[in-house]
Amino acid sequence: MSALSDLQATRDPSRKSWVESANEPRHDFSIQNLPFGIFSDSHDDARRAGVAIGDEIVDLSVLHAAGLLTVPAKADVFARDSLNDFIALGRDAWRSVRIQLSNLLARDTSTLRDNAALRGKALVRRADARLHLPVQIPGYTDFYSSKEHATNVGSMFRDLKNALLPNWSEMPIGYNGRASSVVVSGTPVRRPNGQLKLPDQERPVFGACRKLDIELETGFVIGGGNALGEPIACADAEAHIFGMVLLNDWSARDIQQWEYVPLGPFNAKTFATTISPWIVTLDALEPFRVAQPQQEPRPLAYLRHDGEHAFDIALEVALRPQGAKEATTIARTNFRHMYWTMAQQLAHHTVSGCNTRVGDLMGSGTISGPTDDSYGSLLELTWNGKKPLELKEGGTRSFIEDGDELTLAGWCQGDGYRVGFGSCVGEILPARG
Repeated sequence: MSALSDLQATRDPSRKSWVESANEPRHDFSIQNLPFGIFSDSHDDARRAGVAIGDEIVDLSVLHAAGLLTVPAKADVFARDSLNDFIALGRDAWRSVRIQLSNLLARDTSTLRDNAALRGKALVRRADARLHLPVQIPGYTDFYSSKEHATNVGSMFRDLKNALLPNWSEMPIGYNGRASSVVVSGTPVRRPNGQLKLPDQERPVFGACRKLDIELETGFVIGGGNALGEPIACADAEAHIFGMVLLNDWSARDIQQWEYVPLGPFNAKTFATTISPWIVTLDALEPFRVAQPQQEPRPLAYLRHDGEHAFDIALEVALRPQGAKEATTIARTNFRHMYWTMAQQLAHHTVSGCNTRVGDLMGSGTISGPTDDSYGSLLELTWNGKKPLELKEGGTRSFIEDGDELTLAGWCQGDGYRVGFGSCVGEILPARG
C-alpha cells in the first residue's frame, strides 16, 4: 500500500480496535481519532506524550522504547513534557505515527494486544491519568471570524445597519493575545479585577468584573512555522496546521467595554484562556470537511483557496452552578458556520511577513450560529443581560457567577464512530479582595 492509502485506512469507518471502549459509536476517542496529548499518572509523575483511544491512553514513549513506534529522530521525542519536539518533525512524521498506531490498535493486530506485559506498561486508564498543557505555546492569536457573532455584537453596541465594520468582510480580524495565561482544561480561573466604567459615574472604579463571560471557540496549533518575511500561501496553510483543540477565551465584558478603545482588548482577555488537553489532527477531521459559507465580496487574491475548508464539528456549552447536580446546556452550534477559514486566518496572519513557530495557538473567535440558542457567548445568549437564561435546577444567569463550572464539548459524528475533542472545563473562583 502507498503512504496515502495507508493514511486513508486510518479513517476507515469499519475499522475497530481491540480496545473495546473505543468502538462505542458515541465515544470521543475512536480508533479513527487518535488525538495527541501530554499526561502523567500516579505510578509515574513524569510528563510524556500519549494518544487517547477509548478509555485508555497509549504511552508513546513505551512503544518507542519497545521498537513498535518509529520516528525520524535520534532522541525519544515522546519522553517530553510537551509535543513540540514531535510536532517539529513535520507532517510526514505525524502521519507515519498515526498509521503505525492505527495498525497496532486495530482489532486483528496481535502485536500489542497479546503482549500482556507490554500492554500493561503502554496503556494507562484515562481515569487514572492527569492531563497537562499539550504544547509549549510561543504565541497566541485570537481571531473574530464568525459573521453571526460579529453581527450580533455590532448590532448590540452600534446598530444593525452598521453591525459589521467595512474591513470585517475583507480580512480575518484578530489580535495578539497572551500565551502565558493559556491553561489546560480543569484549571480553575479566578475572576479578574480591573477598571469598570459605570454608566452613572464620570470616572471609572476599580473592582471585580461584573460581566464575566465565555467565548466558545476552537483553536489550531501550528505544526510548521514560517521564516520571518516569508508568508504562508493560503493554498498551503493547512499543511502548517498540526491539529485543533477546544478553546474558551474567557472575557470580562465590562472591563473590555471601557479599555478596548482605541487599541482593542487587553486585561479583559489576558487573565485566562482554557484549551482542551487533546489535539485532534486534521487527518482525523478530514472525513468531516465541508464547504465554508459563501464569502461576499470575493476575498483578495492572497485569501483565496479552492475546495472545502470548513469542518462539520458539533459544539456545545454547559453551565453547572456550584452545588448543582446537573449542568444546563446553554448553547449548541457548529464550526461549519465560521466565515473565515483556518487557512485564510493563517495566510492573513503571515502575509505581512510575520513568522509563526511550532506550538503557536490560533483561536477561531467566538463561534455563533444563526439561531438564538446557537450563540457562543452569554453576551449574545442573554443579549447583554437583558434576557437571562433559565437553569435546570432553578435560578437564572445573565453572566457567569463565582463557583460556576463551564464545559465546552465538540465532536464530529461519523457512521458508527465519533471523532471528539473531549471536554474543556473551567470553574470560576472569586476575585482577589
